[in-house]
Amino acid sequence: MINRGQLTIGVILILLGLVLLLGTLFEINLWAVCWPAGLIALGIWLILRPRLAGPGIGTQAVLLGDLRRRGNWAVQNEEIWLGVADVDLDFSGAEIPLGETRIRIYGFVGDVDVFVPAEVGVSVYAAGFVVDSNLLGHDQDTILVPVEAVSENYNTAERRLRIEMTGFVCDLKVKQTG
Repeated sequence: MINRGQLTIGVILILLGLVLLLGTLFEINLWAVCWPAGLIALGIWLILRPRLAGPGIGTQAVLLGDLRRRGNWAVQNEEIWLGVADVDLDFSGAEIPLGETRIRIYGFVGDVDVFVPAEVGVSVYAAGFVVDSNLLGHDQDTILVPVEAVSENYNTAERRLRIEMTGFVCDLKVKQTG
């Protein structure tokens, strides 16, 4: 199964390779062209991304730093965009809605720790150039190979979390507590 983030990374790598090849063949200073164009594209994307994500989906971007959610907080469908960041999501005291809630995490380098109560079903998918994962008690380190895990109660649970992570270097730990 290929997800949207994995496809995006593949397309970006192909385009980057083509641009570098053309720059070498035609002796063009790509840094002078690509750097300003990349900044413009990033600015446009930051402005348009919330509207492109769709209604009812929250978006949050963390370029450098930490994102921590603990205690009592309302969970919703969400996209989290990271540059280089640590993310801690503790769902133990969170208000998780009935049905499936999807959390998508995209980033360059991300260290993500997730704690989910035992009564909540959880499904996890992670893809990246390098993925170091401990998903529901199973350690797996991969290069260019996605990893997946599903809790035993996922199909029968009233509240379910679907966590998807895509990045260049991903360190993802998901643990069911209680």
